[in-house]
Amino acid sequence: MSSPNITRLRSGDASVRLGAALAVGTAPDPDYVGPLIERCAVEPEFFVRDMLTWALTRHPPGITVPRLVEELGSERPQARSQALHTLSKVGDARAWPAITRAHLTDPCDEVARSAWRAAVILVPEADKPALADVLASQLGRGGRDTQLSLSRALVALGEAAAPALRTARSHRDPGVRQHAIATERLRRDPDAAFGYALEEAKRVVALGPGRQEE
Repeated sequence: MSSPNITRLRSGDASVRLGAALAVGTAPDPDYVGPLIERCAVEPEFFVRDMLTWALTRHPPGITVPRLVEELGSERPQARSQALHTLSKVGDARAWPAITRAHLTDPCDEVARSAWRAAVILVPEADKPALADVLASQLGRGGRDTQLSLSRALVALGEAAAPALRTARSHRDPGVRQHAIATERLRRDPDAAFGYALEEAKRVVALGPGRQEE
């Protein structure tokens, strides 16, 4: 489809692209869905990508979800990440089967973090323990922001995450043990500061198994 707004989505000026995405979301049209998704895959500015996602949520899920699911197989990490992010905002449970272990363990942190957020929103109750096991396999991964994202995802699963976290607290890798203990602290007290919880977890691990929380 050729329209002024779709053309402006490819402008070299980020403010023009932002305005175009806003206009498309304000007057949704099924023909806009493909160009919006295509732009998500290459858009360099976060605030424009956020508006592109908003514009997609303004369209019927029956149109957007199948196209976003197709994008999960893209070779572009940003395409996968943004599709997962948008699916989390759409919140349509039909997308759940398309979120695979490969997405949840993607080597790109941004893709994995988007997958974690989408998964805990879309997962059916019966699948929560299995999802918790996969998420727990990523404990100890990445820097503080990535670890905080993972902890929040596990906390969002509630009691379904407890067995996986309990197992991870005995892992041979001290980084995994620390992250598991910090996550358990957040699960018990969601208002706790993650940095403090992580430092406390490091202290507990350093003291040895006999001093870890029950």
